[in-house]
Amino acid sequence: MSRIEQAFQKKKAFIPFITCGDPSLEVTKKLVCAMEKAGADLIELGIPFSDPTAEGPVIQAANIRALSAGVTTDKIFKMVDEVRQESSVPLVFMTYANVVFSYGIERFVKKAVEVGMDGLILPDVPYEEKEEFQAVCQRYGLAFISLIAPTSQERVSMIAREAEGFVYCVSSLGVTGVRSQITTDVEAMVKLVKQSRDIPCAVGFGISTPEQAREMARCADGVIVGSAIVKLCGEYKEACIEPVSRYVRDMKAAMEQSF
Repeated sequence: MSRIEQAFQKKKAFIPFITCGDPSLEVTKKLVCAMEKAGADLIELGIPFSDPTAEGPVIQAANIRALSAGVTTDKIFKMVDEVRQESSVPLVFMTYANVVFSYGIERFVKKAVEVGMDGLILPDVPYEEKEEFQAVCQRYGLAFISLIAPTSQERVSMIAREAEGFVYCVSSLGVTGVRSQITTDVEAMVKLVKQSRDIPCAVGFGISTPEQAREMARCADGVIVGSAIVKLCGEYKEACIEPVSRYVRDMKAAMEQSF
């Protein structure tokens, strides 16, 4: 059983996202271990990119800060390698096709597996164009994680049949960011996936409060939170480890009340 599968075994998975190198790679490394201790079941690591089209202002700003500080893909690989000396939490990269493409798809995937990554999410790669990435990921054993949006209804079963790891259900149209309300019928999206395939479904985009996390955990297998955590990193900078850990604990506790 893969580490990603283990993350969803018999429990609702809490999946935090952080931007690598914001405020520094040293802090990112400590955050991964601290979030695991606080109850994170799987962690998404964002590789910063200059034009992150799916991201709202909070994560865009974090990308700019990290890139301005000299963060590179190679430095992130080195950081993950160090994380793996002390943590076995499932780790998934979230970045953009251009980052992987310019590094070299095969070179990127091979290196990701060597340092201990479990999966890859590329939000700007549509289902119809995933083959050149997914084929290489399959060859090396890296889960290529698919996204479904509220607009993908007639394509959901097609996407679900070929999905790996888990299905990322996008709860809101538009870019990432904190939302006061989630109005999408997430339950219907999850049902559509499950009709085609018994694969875990995690919901992301816009979730920020324990109440929202509890609500989403009632109908999905996992909850993904990015902007609210990245915001804490931006506010507290080097001192963000304690507030982020506290936030993760609160979100995980709320999700456990959804059973």
